[in-house]
Amino acid sequence: MSTLAKPANQAKTIQNMHQPINPNATGNSNPPRAVRADFVDADDKDLLRAARDLTKDLGNARARIYWTDMLVSTAIGYGGIAVAILATNAVVAIAAGLAASLALYRSLMFIHELTHIHRDALPGFRTGWNLLVGIPMLTPSFMYEGVHVIHHKRTQYGTIEDPEYLPLALMKPWSLPLFVIVALLAPIALIVRNAVLVPLGAVIPAIRTFTWERLSSLSINPDFRRKPATGDLAKRVLWQETGASIWAIVLIGSTFAIGWRPLLIALVIVSLTALLNQLRTLVAHLWENDGDPMTVTAQFLDSVNVPPPGLAAEIWAPVGLRYHALHHLMPSMPYHDLPEAHRRLARELGSGSTYEGANHPGMVTLVGRIARSTMVRR
Repeated sequence: MSTLAKPANQAKTIQNMHQPINPNATGNSNPPRAVRADFVDADDKDLLRAARDLTKDLGNARARIYWTDMLVSTAIGYGGIAVAILATNAVVAIAAGLAASLALYRSLMFIHELTHIHRDALPGFRTGWNLLVGIPMLTPSFMYEGVHVIHHKRTQYGTIEDPEYLPLALMKPWSLPLFVIVALLAPIALIVRNAVLVPLGAVIPAIRTFTWERLSSLSINPDFRRKPATGDLAKRVLWQETGASIWAIVLIGSTFAIGWRPLLIALVIVSLTALLNQLRTLVAHLWENDGDPMTVTAQFLDSVNVPPPGLAAEIWAPVGLRYHALHHLMPSMPYHDLPEAHRRLARELGSGSTYEGANHPGMVTLVGRIARSTMVRR
């Protein structure tokens, strides 16, 4: 769902702020870092060729990895919620809640994989994920399927038609904390959507249209309007949305039987999950494009890898999302193959390559970069 309005009349670029300093002028022998502005008009063919040739033996989704990862994460998540609700010790409840939030975050991120894997690659996984995670968490896969693919289209990435792009680096400083904090309201918004608006929409067409166009996609672009679902997706929408609506009504009804405390605890836990995902979204790209179509290489360099060493990115960018730039280079690559693909490309292309230009040290550095960009006087 849309989270932040985009201010008008933004500057077209802040590339000068991030343009590497001439090493000859500073005595630094390191090659300049590749940036998006270097590839506005043409792709780095060597990079694209290497990505294709070095990963030919990768790309097959392994059912055992997907199912095990998803099931274990989901079990820990729901178990953590149960402990947090039942615990009489505040420390135990908080620890269980944090563990649940992180585990459910990992489970939810499989929605990203569902939008890219071939429909026949993992029999039953999409249905299983929706029954175990998507519907109970009120974010069934239809909210991403048919939407996220637009974000990967060559002529639509970073434009006004992209549901998952805002030029955050070009916006006002106050927009960044607002962008993050508003995510805390996501669980309440999802309950209202599914328990109130969906049933009303079944009898009032105008509400149905509004709910579908504005509140049925996991997008951040407030100008995005979702088009009607067709074909197999329309069939999946029907049963997934019906299931989510029934579950949302049950959640509200449970408060009359067992009180508000269990639901409030669960909402706090899920709100933390939404907050963490919004922080990840904040640093998934450099957000420096203001509506111009980009080459594949420019899109890659506007996206972010946070590769090893370091384990923190595995927590805040799970299920392969720490290799987000590489994912934009090879969208259909299963998450479990991205680490090996990264190692091969980094080893083959080496220091100073275009590939290295998308690698960044961590969340703190990236947030600082975007924050500084918003404070540049334009």
